[in-house]
Amino acid sequence: MLLHRLGMAFDCLPPEIDESATRNESPNDLVARLADQKAQTISRQHPSAVVIGSDQLAVFQGQIITKPGSYSRALQQLQSFSGQVVEFLTAVSIQSIAGKFKELHTDQTQVCFRTLKSREIERYLESEKPFDCVGAFKAESLGIALFDRIISEDPTALIGLPLIRTAAILRRAGLELP
Repeated sequence: MLLHRLGMAFDCLPPEIDESATRNESPNDLVARLADQKAQTISRQHPSAVVIGSDQLAVFQGQIITKPGSYSRALQQLQSFSGQVVEFLTAVSIQSIAGKFKELHTDQTQVCFRTLKSREIERYLESEKPFDCVGAFKAESLGIALFDRIISEDPTALIGLPLIRTAAILRRAGLELP
């Protein structure tokens, strides 16, 4: 959805990599490594292509947040986020073997949750059912109503890909974008 906004043709290919963290790997290092490894894997399969690999993690109080998977876990996550800040790390790696190009960028977005009432959380979860979303919300939808503010250089990073930086890197890789 986000790449369509750049008006370019592309294919989506699953890199099928192990996304486990290594011992003592920081969230910043993990998200960057995964984006880079995804792009590298597909670049090897398609050496003449310009390949975009990306990954995103959420961090709350020093811990990586996962997809809740259930109503009760989503409720628990949103209750703990009430009045707090969750940091989203979104990494993008763009590579081309033929073009001898490789660049990596990690965007940091702070999501500042407003103080949430229990019934507000319940209504939101019943309406949106964001159980497969990291942090138990969809910022591109009704989840935006849960926040006081979002602090980021790129509003699309929270949705999954920092398009401002991605477009800049793609231009440096030789693609023509507006």
